[in-house]
Amino acid sequence: MDVLREKGLAPLRVILAFSVLSTGFHYWHMVARPRAYPSIPGLDETVGQVGVGVAWVVFTVVAVLGYRAYLQERYRRALVLLLVYSLSGLVTAGHFLIGFPDLPRVWLIPLVGDTVAAVALWAFVSWAWAALNRVRVSTQH
Repeated sequence: MDVLREKGLAPLRVILAFSVLSTGFHYWHMVARPRAYPSIPGLDETVGQVGVGVAWVVFTVVAVLGYRAYLQERYRRALVLLLVYSLSGLVTAGHFLIGFPDLPRVWLIPLVGDTVAAVALWAFVSWAWAALNRVRVSTQH
């Protein structure tokens, strides 16, 4: 399990820091300028703004819980929480399923950043899960 702590902690910190900043900018912008983003038909704008704000807080709390579990070496719990948190970046692609956001190009950076962070987190979790299973298998022999 030392490999998860020794090799995994620094990349996890970088990925989470990048993701929280990227999603923070993106979600904030969605609350501040909701009309720049495609809307869900029938969803009141204010309800959407509140939902987006609450979603960012909930996702970020899940990230913190996942990170804390990782520090406590409760790796299975941590990895599940981190996968749940990664949805905060993956749902960003949903904008493009409804329509293309009417944004200056600079505001596309957090949208791309969210997706990159989510994929990086999935790669990290895959690596960590494989490392965790290797340790389990090697201790069973």
